[in-house]
Amino acid sequence: MTHRALLLGVVLPVALNAQAAFDRTRPPTLPTAPKLAMPTVTTSRLANGIALQVVTQSEVPLVQVTLIVSGGSRLDGAEPGRASFMARMLTESAGGKDVNALQSELAFLGANLNAGASWDAFTVSLNVPKRSLGAALDLMADVVQRPSFTSADVRRQRELRAAGILQRRDQPNAIATLGFSSLLFPAGHPYHNPIDGDSASTAHLDSTSVRAFYDRAFVPSRARFVVVGDIAASEAAALLATRFGTWKAAGTSLPIAAVNLAPVSNSAVKVFLIDKPGAAQSVISLGGPGVSRFSPDYPALVVMNTLLGESFSSRLNQNLRETKGYTYGIGSRFGWSPVPGAFRVSSGVRTDVTDSSLIEIFRELHAIQDSAVSPVELARAKSYVALGIPGNFETNGGIAAQLVELNTFGLPLTSVSDFIAKVNLVTASDVQRVAKKYLPATRATVVVVGDLAKVRAGIEALKLGTITVLEASAVAR
Repeated sequence: MTHRALLLGVVLPVALNAQAAFDRTRPPTLPTAPKLAMPTVTTSRLANGIALQVVTQSEVPLVQVTLIVSGGSRLDGAEPGRASFMARMLTESAGGKDVNALQSELAFLGANLNAGASWDAFTVSLNVPKRSLGAALDLMADVVQRPSFTSADVRRQRELRAAGILQRRDQPNAIATLGFSSLLFPAGHPYHNPIDGDSASTAHLDSTSVRAFYDRAFVPSRARFVVVGDIAASEAAALLATRFGTWKAAGTSLPIAAVNLAPVSNSAVKVFLIDKPGAAQSVISLGGPGVSRFSPDYPALVVMNTLLGESFSSRLNQNLRETKGYTYGIGSRFGWSPVPGAFRVSSGVRTDVTDSSLIEIFRELHAIQDSAVSPVELARAKSYVALGIPGNFETNGGIAAQLVELNTFGLPLTSVSDFIAKVNLVTASDVQRVAKKYLPATRATVVVVGDLAKVRAGIEALKLGTITVLEASAVAR
């Protein structure tokens, strides 16, 4: 017998026995998840009061520096889009360097520097090798404290934005999103307008107005730093103090006004149709008012929505994608932010099954309200939520993002472990209760963008509720 035959004779029976012992008809049993160890956060303040959080992670020689300035697009007021435009301009030119010089220096340092605005805050983020940190922070300080806002730069970016706004009028997904938000959130609510404004507000942007907005919106009194990476807290504090410790506001800060307007809550389903002749598919946005992140029902809502539409194996996706083949994908989500956002189901579906897709979406909304989920399905959803959280802390950027989000809500890092514990306590009755309480199965706002010549009759036959036809130009201004 050859050496190879001897090996086969010894190994093959063992392999066959192991395969026979493994039952492929049942999923493997998950072991008990280990307790999540939270990173250590060191807090301090710069001389001008800017808060600083530092997490030392020495596995790789990289540092993530994130500056957050509260306000964001909630400061837009009657000029939608100016916050996001100002934030876009920060990295265009600064400290006497034009955009080419600025990006060339960042590339030489191996650094990435980005700026932007969300509904609730401005963010400037720097990711850089440790050895280049000092020089990269100099560039970040220029961007934060010495942006140029030249007329030529503002004009170029204004024209690019105006072109993008025109383009979105031909994009069904954008039209559906904008239409849904404008219908659900009344005029005067910060979420009523698109975050990048509209054609009229964009046309009014110039160097003087952008600079004036920066002086009053991008202020150190609302700023905080989050630093994660291969750096000690004392070193981070010293480096930032040198570059940002004397930063002062150039003007009186704009007030962040309280939001007193509530989203539109229907007494029955309302359907809004937007014509897109020749569209290859229909885009559906369906939902209603969201829920406060501070609701005691938050853990149960997260589990419930994981079952409904948040995960690939969710009921909506398994039904409309895997079983029916109506769509490449469908999902549902709650907008968690200091000002509660919306609950929304969204998908692009084949034109010929637009009405059938609406039937199945409402069927799933009612099903999760009317019947308790099975123990297996509940356990899978809870594991999906709880076991996915450690992955949020794998990288410097992930840890920074978690700290930024927690800070947005004024929550401590310990709330993460508390949340996991609460998720594990969610019951089937909890899932059914929050589904009945919060899902708008009988009062949804429904927006469908598609070829109305092909889909309108089928939607009308469903008799879901009142139907209104809107012009695309009215919602994608």
